[in-house]
Amino acid sequence: MRSEKVTSVDVAKKAGVSQSAVSRVFTPGASVSPKMADKVLKAADELGYRPNVLARSLITGRSKIIGLVVAYLENQFYPDALEKLSTALQEHGYHILVFMVSNDDASVDKVMGELLDYQVDGIITASVGMSNALAARCSAAGVPVVLFNRGQDDERLNQVTSNNLAGGRKIAEFLLAGGHTKIAHIAGWSGSSTGRDREAGFRAGLAAAGVEPVACIDGMYKRETAAAAARELFSGKDRPDAVFVGNDHMAFAVMDVLRFELKLDVPGDVSVVGYDDVPLASWPAYDLTTLRQPSNRMVEATVSTLLGWIEEGINDVRKIQIDGPLMIRGSARIPQGWPDERL
Repeated sequence: MRSEKVTSVDVAKKAGVSQSAVSRVFTPGASVSPKMADKVLKAADELGYRPNVLARSLITGRSKIIGLVVAYLENQFYPDALEKLSTALQEHGYHILVFMVSNDDASVDKVMGELLDYQVDGIITASVGMSNALAARCSAAGVPVVLFNRGQDDERLNQVTSNNLAGGRKIAEFLLAGGHTKIAHIAGWSGSSTGRDREAGFRAGLAAAGVEPVACIDGMYKRETAAAAARELFSGKDRPDAVFVGNDHMAFAVMDVLRFELKLDVPGDVSVVGYDDVPLASWPAYDLTTLRQPSNRMVEATVSTLLGWIEEGINDVRKIQIDGPLMIRGSARIPQGWPDERL
């Protein structure tokens, strides 16, 4: 049988102090003498007592928990970013409660509603949007929301992304400068702001030089879909000489198809450029030229925005876009004199 749970009353009796004194010792910033604190902590340690954080949140109105909603983790960008978000929030005394969802409105709304029931202090959504009705509910509950790596046209929602338009345009300029004339795009999911913006920037960069992409296929941010698109684009004789793939996760699949199935040389036969700069991109097996999403700065901006609302009441909505460098590696032809932004 499970032993009875130790309470603050038990600690107070053992330490010979009041229950309110025990409460002050375990309340950050509360006034308590060193002697009193030592006595209470010694008694708590001997009894194996830990304060009930959730019960305290009912009194303080703060749970010190941030809800984190993410749609999928197979894209290597997100595990790395979520680790950085968790570490940054812990440095401020917060912890994350992670919920996985399918990337559809019904699933997202259901999970977000559950998060509100957990009395979280704030919510970060990574790679997912949310309905206007749910945004209104969060606003009415006084729970700030920050969209991480996703944009949405709603004046109540903060968002932090890389500058996807500028990134797509930079990739177009890079491929044009390399002398490519038949350039294709395997885009990110058209239902996401990131996929749409990267494609729009890429098209604008080509259009400025009077060039149209020879093909543009929605890769859905899925490896299998991107691989099928690569087979469709490169199996014939009139194949593209370059392809911009909407994220690294898909670019790896495209490179595998080109090299191992179609026996094409990368970058001799075709240049491949991705977007994200996940750790695997720099491995010799891929050596992928890619637009880096500045995840450290994106995380810093996300945490700063969220805690500004929670702790300081700074409730001006922010739409933050952060430029990232093009990481030049061996998967694409390098234009003569092209500046290396890694330096």
